Amino acid sequence: MELWQEMLRQSVDSGKDLVEKFGFDGELADRLNKLFHIRINPYYLSLIRYPGDPIWLQCIPDAQELEEDGFPEDPLAEDSHSPVPSIVHRYPDRVLFLTTSQCSMYCRFCTRKRKVGDSTKINMKYIQDGIDYITAHPEIRDVILSGGDPLMLTDYMLERVVSGLRAVPHVEIIRLGTKMPCVLPQRVTPKLCNMLKKYHPIYVNTHFNHPWECTPEAKKATDMLADAGIPVGNQAVLMKGVNDNAEVMLELMRKLLFMRVRPYYLYQADITKGANHFRTPVSVGLDIMDKLRGHTSGLAIPYFVIDAPGGGGKIPLLPQYVLGRNGNQIILRNYKYDIHTYPDVEEEPKAAKTQSVEKKYTRKKARTKKKYVPDKEQV
Repeated sequence: MELWQEMLRQSVDSGKDLVEKFGFDGELADRLNKLFHIRINPYYLSLIRYPGDPIWLQCIPDAQELEEDGFPEDPLAEDSHSPVPSIVHRYPDRVLFLTTSQCSMYCRFCTRKRKVGDSTKINMKYIQDGIDYITAHPEIRDVILSGGDPLMLTDYMLERVVSGLRAVPHVEIIRLGTKMPCVLPQRVTPKLCNMLKKYHPIYVNTHFNHPWECTPEAKKATDMLADAGIPVGNQAVLMKGVNDNAEVMLELMRKLLFMRVRPYYLYQADITKGANHFRTPVSVGLDIMDKLRGHTSGLAIPYFVIDAPGGGGKIPLLPQYVLGRNGNQIILRNYKYDIHTYPDVEEEPKAAKTQSVEKKYTRKKARTKKKYVPDKEQV
């Protein structure tokens, strides 16, 4: 048994553990565990500094999860875009491939609570159905392995999935969506990296939400992935009490870059049932983005997005930098709120543009009709 598997065996994973370790009321602990399973491995548990801190909020269940908030269990309408149980096909050229229901730590804000932790809904018996679906759809060029966490699979089982995908001619990109570098970095081993690099191009998207998660152990894991030629991106979620603060977010993004992890997305929290207490106003995210831009490297600035309810996809949001225009002058402001103008290129009227294109096409057509007459010296 590998170290990471042994650490999983030592996890806090029951209502009884909540009572004994955190002083929960027994009935409340059982209700919370039945609503959405608890698993906190020893490594991630060791990052908690005090009750209610940003690490605690992400992993320790809260009575607020039981409140009836009226939000859906499937806010992104994934199930309606699921042609076979293991596949979510929302975008034209890529799919989400659910490989396992298990995670090394169950995030309390999870948007897939209805499935994660339930092996009857996501399991290995659906893997071949997923590969068959991908094989039958040549428009799919990008596959994201998710779950649960695909790195909960053993190296052997993961390689079977990855090699099966790499055998599909039209699959160009394979991505792993995993939180392991953050919550159980011991899972990333030289053996795992040596296996994955046989199937390039491989990308990893991971999930750090707070600077305290950027530990030496986490850096060792991301270094191994980067050294294996695997680009690593981060997808953070904006959460009340965790990272809804520009200074915290700036520190996180800078630390991620130092770990060779590229900030990719900052998500507005989904409207997931039982997770409403994590949500912030959209204006909070826009203010944070405003305080990142210009104050740190562009490499450290993620896209702030809302994953549209109902399956509409990711919609990027930006602070307002274009203030208006004066004639052909675009009025802009920079990160210091200095005002600048930029002389815009005036657009051709539509009719004139159409005539211009038609003339160009006519001239080109006339040129192609000229008969070729060989040079006398060539005859």
